Amino acid sequence: MSKMIIPCEEANHVCDKTQYKEATLWEKIKLNIHLIYCRACRKYTANNSKLTKVIKKSDVECLDKTYKDAMKKDFEKALKEVSN
Repeated sequence: MSKMIIPCEEANHVCDKTQYKEATLWEKIKLNIHLIYCRACRKYTANNSKLTKVIKKSDVECLDKTYKDAMKKDFEKALKEVSN
């Protein structure tokens, strides 16, 4: 039975892995057993699920790498000018 009991830190890690479909069946079983008796991890899991849903629903567009690189160069140039 001791192999079925996991600490909160491991449970939170498995919760994160589960969100990204990286957890094994055995990890999911251990997580669910842990969630039966741990209120804090149930709350962590619920908050993680909410965050994932919000992010999936949002229409956030990320900058492409070339634009980010150009912004970084401009920032570094401006920073040098200010520090001189």
